[in-house]
Amino acid sequence: MRAGWKSIVLTAILAALASGAATWASATWVMRERQPPSLHSVVHEQLDLSAEQDRRLDVIEARFAAQRPALEAEVRAANRELAAAIAASDGDTPQVQAAVDHFHAAMGDLQKATITHVFEMRSVLTPAQAEVFDAAVVDALRDDAG
Repeated sequence: MRAGWKSIVLTAILAALASGAATWASATWVMRERQPPSLHSVVHEQLDLSAEQDRRLDVIEARFAAQRPALEAEVRAANRELAAAIAASDGDTPQVQAAVDHFHAAMGDLQKATITHVFEMRSVLTPAQAEVFDAAVVDALRDDAG
């Protein structure tokens, strides 16, 4: 009888994980459909940049564009590690927790790099431009928070 309960609990956990993943994927797809203007478009279309600002921002954006794929790849690798740990486990094992920690660290690294990039871009702007930029950043974060 104990093995039966273990099987039921494992099935319930896997069903909850699958449901959560499907919900996340659906929400992501829906949110892309109603996406506000990107920060890039706000900067380059609404801020009336000088030629020097435009040049400096191009350098900043190119540097981040080179850095971002590795950070995103690490998030995907951590996600695959988590999937493998869950598939190989009978529950919330130390391997699952290590994979969760790896995923959180990878996401944190991406978020920290993104925030650093945002503030680096902001440093190129005039106070009036920074006000518009800040409002776009805050709106994007609020929209993302739901």
